[in-house]
Amino acid sequence: MPDLYYVPGSAPCRAVLLAAKALNVTLNLKLVDLHKGEHLKPEYLKINPQHTVPTLVDDGLALAESRAIITYLANKYGKGSTLYPEEPRARALVDQRLYFDIGTLYQRFGDYFYPQVFGGAPADQEKKQKVEDALKLLDQFLDGQKYVAGPNLTLADLSLIAGVSSFEASDIDFKKYSNVNRWYETVKSSAPGYQEANEKGLEAFKSLVKK
Repeated sequence: MPDLYYVPGSAPCRAVLLAAKALNVTLNLKLVDLHKGEHLKPEYLKINPQHTVPTLVDDGLALAESRAIITYLANKYGKGSTLYPEEPRARALVDQRLYFDIGTLYQRFGDYFYPQVFGGAPADQEKKQKVEDALKLLDQFLDGQKYVAGPNLTLADLSLIAGVSSFEASDIDFKKYSNVNRWYETVKSSAPGYQEANEKGLEAFKSLVKK
């Protein structure tokens, strides 16, 4: 059974939990207390020198970065699954959406919101606009499509919704984008184990923001 070192409120951690549910993979969950600096202890740095969460350990492989983790899980445990299609063109589109998530949408949200939450910084309207611009792109990706990479639920949807749901704790209204809002409700109702894998952690994140 793979070990997952995680923090419930973390969107990348929630993405892994969502993927594991969808792939029917049981994970041995290991909570990391960031406030106590457990991610900086030698034993954790040995498996993940980046000292980040999530980290997966499976059969001697230690793997960081949530999108690498979920594609690994799909490759190992989800052969033939439409979550990460094997056909090259379909898989390339899923990969592109995953890269858009980490390199554009979630990156911009983090740049805008996390300095406010963890550093007490004032809201930067220029950074907020960059998040809005990324949401417009997501809205375009979803034009005429049920899911972000085509007609089927994929890893890209699970990764993206973990991040987009976190916007609920901020002043960014993603629901004003009609395609994004429709997709959001669709994934919430169709992703296996959504309540347990994402909603619980999302509430923990919202509680952290309110402190």
